[in-house]
Amino acid sequence: MFHSFGTAQAVIVRYAIVPLALASVLIGTVNALGTRWGLFRHYWVLVKLLLTVFAATILLIEAQTVSHLAREAAASADPRALPGTLLHSVGGLMVLLLTVVLSVFKPQGVTRYGWRRQNEHQRRTGSTRPTAATSCTTEPPAAG
Repeated sequence: MFHSFGTAQAVIVRYAIVPLALASVLIGTVNALGTRWGLFRHYWVLVKLLLTVFAATILLIEAQTVSHLAREAAASADPRALPGTLLHSVGGLMVLLLTVVLSVFKPQGVTRYGWRRQNEHQRRTGSTRPTAATSCTTEPPAAG
């Protein structure tokens, strides 16, 4: 039973979880570039991208560990003696929850690039009010 569980776990990680994690980085980048939020205009988008890249990198490293543990479980009489991956699983879940919170609440804060783009847009249109495509922040972020 443990042999088949280890084999199934290795297959799921290699052919489902890893490709989906890499796809999330790619799709997130394409979506950010194609929406009004932009990739470099708002801090929350940039933080979300960095968290996703970090999580995908850790997952790629952890996938090798899962494959190794699956081979050990198949060869061992008692796989309960093998170390677990609970810490990485909980950490990955926390990163996913944080990215969801960032996506839902979209905290204010425009990067210097976003502030510059916002001011250029206001000069072109002659508007002093922020539009739906810009943030409500009208002052540049503090240096630091």
